[in-house]
Amino acid sequence: MYLIDHGDGSQLLVTSASDLNAAAECEFGFARRVDALLGRIEAPDEPLDAMNERTIVMGHAHEARLIEAYRAAGSLIEIDRPARGIDGMLAAQQATLDALHARTDMVVQATFFDPEHGPDVTPGMGLGFVGYADFLEHRGDGVYRVLDSKLARRAKVTALMQLAAYAEQLERLGIPVDSETGLILGDDELSIHRLDDIAPVHRRQRDRMHALLRDRARASDVVTWRAPGLSHCGKCVWCADSIASHGDVWQTYGLRGGQWQKLADAGITTMNDLVTHTAAVAGIPQRTLDGLRAQAALQLRADAGDPVPPVELIDASALDSLPAPNPGDLFFDFEGDPLYTEEGAGWWGIDYLFGVTDRDDAFTAYWAHTFADERAALIAFLDDVDRRLAEHPDLHIYHYAPYEKTHLRLLAARHGIGEDTVDRLLRDGVLVDLYAVVKRALRIGSTSYSIKKLEPLYWPESRLGSAVTAGDDSVAEYVRARELRLGGETHEAQQILDDIADYNRIDCVSTRKLEQWLRAYPRGRGVDSGGAGGDGSGDGDAGAGADPDAAGPDSAGADAPGAVDDRIIETSPLHDDLTRLAANPDGSPALEPDRTAEQRLYAYAAAAIDYHRREHKTYWWAHFDRLSSPLDEWADTRDVFIVDPDQPVTQTDWGMTGRQRSLRRQLRMHGQWAPGSRPSIGGQGGPFAVYEHPAPLPLNPRDPLSRPARGITLDAAGDDWVAITETLATDPYTGRPVDEYRDLPAALTPAKPPPAGKQVDAIHEWGARLAITHPELPRDAVVDLLLRRPPRTRGDVGLAAVTADEHGEPDRIRAVADSLLALDHSYLAVQGPPGTGKTYLGSRVIARLVAEHGWRVGVVAQGHATVEHVLDAVVSAGLDGAHVAKAPKTGADPAQYATAEWTVLGRADQLAAWTAEQPRGYVIGGTAWDFANPARVERDSLDLLVIDEAGQYSLAATIAASVSARNLLLLGDPQQLPQVSQGTHPEPIDGSALGYLTDGHDVLPADYGYFLAETRRVHPALAAHVSDLSYEGQLHAHPSAARRHLDGIAPGIHAHPVTHHGNATESAEEAAAVVALVDRAIGRPWTDPTDGPVARGDAPRSRPLTAADIIVVTPYNAHVHAVRDALDAAGHTDTRAGTVDKFQGQEAVIAIVTLAASSAADAPRGLDFLLNRNRLNVAISRAQWAAHIVHSPAIADHLPHTPAGLAELSAFLRLID
Repeated sequence: MYLIDHGDGSQLLVTSASDLNAAAECEFGFARRVDALLGRIEAPDEPLDAMNERTIVMGHAHEARLIEAYRAAGSLIEIDRPARGIDGMLAAQQATLDALHARTDMVVQATFFDPEHGPDVTPGMGLGFVGYADFLEHRGDGVYRVLDSKLARRAKVTALMQLAAYAEQLERLGIPVDSETGLILGDDELSIHRLDDIAPVHRRQRDRMHALLRDRARASDVVTWRAPGLSHCGKCVWCADSIASHGDVWQTYGLRGGQWQKLADAGITTMNDLVTHTAAVAGIPQRTLDGLRAQAALQLRADAGDPVPPVELIDASALDSLPAPNPGDLFFDFEGDPLYTEEGAGWWGIDYLFGVTDRDDAFTAYWAHTFADERAALIAFLDDVDRRLAEHPDLHIYHYAPYEKTHLRLLAARHGIGEDTVDRLLRDGVLVDLYAVVKRALRIGSTSYSIKKLEPLYWPESRLGSAVTAGDDSVAEYVRARELRLGGETHEAQQILDDIADYNRIDCVSTRKLEQWLRAYPRGRGVDSGGAGGDGSGDGDAGAGADPDAAGPDSAGADAPGAVDDRIIETSPLHDDLTRLAANPDGSPALEPDRTAEQRLYAYAAAAIDYHRREHKTYWWAHFDRLSSPLDEWADTRDVFIVDPDQPVTQTDWGMTGRQRSLRRQLRMHGQWAPGSRPSIGGQGGPFAVYEHPAPLPLNPRDPLSRPARGITLDAAGDDWVAITETLATDPYTGRPVDEYRDLPAALTPAKPPPAGKQVDAIHEWGARLAITHPELPRDAVVDLLLRRPPRTRGDVGLAAVTADEHGEPDRIRAVADSLLALDHSYLAVQGPPGTGKTYLGSRVIARLVAEHGWRVGVVAQGHATVEHVLDAVVSAGLDGAHVAKAPKTGADPAQYATAEWTVLGRADQLAAWTAEQPRGYVIGGTAWDFANPARVERDSLDLLVIDEAGQYSLAATIAASVSARNLLLLGDPQQLPQVSQGTHPEPIDGSALGYLTDGHDVLPADYGYFLAETRRVHPALAAHVSDLSYEGQLHAHPSAARRHLDGIAPGIHAHPVTHHGNATESAEEAAAVVALVDRAIGRPWTDPTDGPVARGDAPRSRPLTAADIIVVTPYNAHVHAVRDALDAAGHTDTRAGTVDKFQGQEAVIAIVTLAASSAADAPRGLDFLLNRNRLNVAISRAQWAAHIVHSPAIADHLPHTPAGLAELSAFLRLID
């Protein structure tokens, strides 16, 4: 960004794509930069970025190599870079245009200069743009694609924004632009991206930057800290200076998300304000506010000239719970790059260094520069740990913060190796997180609790002379080392790696010294500098007692992995056999995109064998991690309920009734569910109630630092309350009775996964057949599915064409039925978007196959209600209910089946007897537990298994259920809500069967089956948006949908920006806007010719729209409660409100989507959850006529950090724009 003086008193403010990225990162900092450019303030000195300078030099070399390669391949014109001046830049742009009009194959360093990029920022100051595109590639017919070269190994959002800016300039100049753009990465890989996934965000960011420039240029004074309407990153030099100079409350350690704004709303902007404020603050629980106040008070006591912060002892028991020191103890630290990926990997992030020291500070480094290296490093690390444990069985591995524990789990699951070792380390409490100990035991007068901020307490000289001093530096330096290696600078690259290793070694030693200091910290102390606890400089004996160097259903313990069926916990030998078949000839793992379809089949089969083992392991790992981690770090985990201690609680006394043998009590508590929670009421596997220290329940002797937890029954739940039953049982560790208590849980955490039943055996049988028949492949529906072969038909007749019926309508029912009849031990897929009649088609196909061909058909889905809905539709299609049967869900109320028109069995074990009595065809319904169980459904006894909602049904469950049938019908839509999975798997076997076939496409390829492209629910104006959002433009409305009409409200999408600040999961402002929309809609004439009979020739009748015709959908349970209260207060009690999963399969005339969060920073689980394309698709496609999207405009002002996030936000912007 710079100014050009025209010499007549007027100026041109010239911007670039990099300025746009800077404005998106921090609007306050960008505004201060503008003030400095205009001479109002002095700009601070920017630290010299030697890495960036070096990267620029290497980037130029990379670009030069590409230019020579392109020059050899075809015609090429390189545009000379002009000097800063209007005439020169316009001349360079004209040279660019001449080359493009000549249809040159490749134009290099194309110059764009737009002196009228937007409205003047002031009457005397214009707004311009300058940019230099690395490459413009001719794609034919005068169409050009924008390409940019980047030395990085991955696509970055900032680079994609540059591409969008240059594509916009091409359009301005009248040059046709390709729909795709690309980055040529440092390894010469071409990363291709849809322009539609980038351009909407670019336009939004550009317009916002222009508005900010105009506001600053026309202002009479400098922008001030906390200026309204601006984002503040809190990290840039401008923010850091302002936070420090104002004593801002931002500095208070532990302050989260929207709390900054909530405190400001209460008049609290500084730390002094917080310390002296005694009243409650709306939106912040009193317990949290008290903790923040105490933290701020301690930080204010810190002496600015003294690097040693004051320390306050909170809970001495946490220090006493540290395990005894052992000569074998290790101190562990990862270094990782979260944005590294490889083509075909399907995941992001690499842990490039595993660093370990022992009690003598001997350092071992395990390096990983590729995912294959990462796997090898994990094996080597775990092998060394196993050997050390054999010598020192009581050793512990200390680390600081959850990263190490979390990533050991992740890597073991990702690579499918070492899972049993990691499981044992976690179950036996070998890993000890000292951050959790510090958080529970101490309060530190510091803005950060990072280990580097604590080092002045016990090792002040730790970082002297170190070349790398921070974690961010480590990642940046590692990326630089990779780039140097790509450029052939191996010596310099190795020097950087050595510096990183030394930095990691210091972190490991620091962890040991912190552990020693915590042991020595005096108990019973108030506030002091913390230094008297020892400086970590001694070399004493590390033996026990010495200072080494100055869950059954009622408890977590008895339900731990050790108590689970060994078949689920232990690795199957068959898994190893299939893994070998999936490998390359040299035994190395075969990875995408280089592996064959057969290798992928065997790899997925191996992952399926261990699917349930991983699901259970991953759950228990996460469960015990929650028990030992600070509560605020997992409060946003799905199915977590945080109890609000400031709200009244209703509880009964402990007692027994009837034949009960244990004391019980009932609690009704208020609080907040985490986003995306779907609590399961009743049933056999309830959530866990977690208690804070000091707790009324026994502690786990293997991990005394963790909180106690016990299984409870969830009797009922609302958006902001729960009712539970808790049983007083014996101590699972000693067998002694537990005394009655009145303590309340701090939280409820997710229930354990249900038992796998016979699914493990079914998957094992299927996989064993694959291994036995190798190298031949069996004729099998799932084999065809996993190979992504088109459905196999007898005589290779292929799939039936869709022809017209007697009314001229496409007869998809006949086409699907004929294709199924032709299947030869294979599958058929049908994708049905909302309102396309998926269940109607499926039920009539089933009825025809049974009635006309005597087929034996099974219907399976994720839940009983879905299966029963299909059975209802099959009977409605004309099949006699005597030939349709299903057992109720265990524990279901028999009254709900009183009106069922199909045969209701007493229990699932009666399925086999019922089918044996059927003389011909029949339909049975059930879950994977039924169809995988040969005692209920015999192997291969069905002609067809229909998997309903196959877009949400995992591949593992598909395999388990498939053993019951010869052929499969996959019926569903992968663009709807995904199945919830607990585990991390080496292959995406937890992904849906239908989603596997679509393989990144929004629409099912025609080779695999049928796409139902016509919706009868959604008006054409709304269908166009849904189609663009989720179906590649291929979905359209049936003519009948266009005959509906609502007076006074246009069909389609309506965006309603509502300004608010500091809201995370609920917004009173948006709730009020929702009520206003309902008010305006109720009573308007609504005409629906498809609703009820209309006499031939009669005009369809209209009726007033009612509150029941409107639904309100929101991501957060807390906002459901706020909306519900507002609607009820306005008298709209019939308007339904809920989270998106509550409305799947339902419809309404109008759907109102309200997002609640004020900004991306405020949104729990981020925009990836809030703006998830599948969730938005489900929400807006509930509507027949119109969908209203109520949102904070700041939501759309965010610049995501990944290309996937950029595409999601662009999709949202296409909706609201």
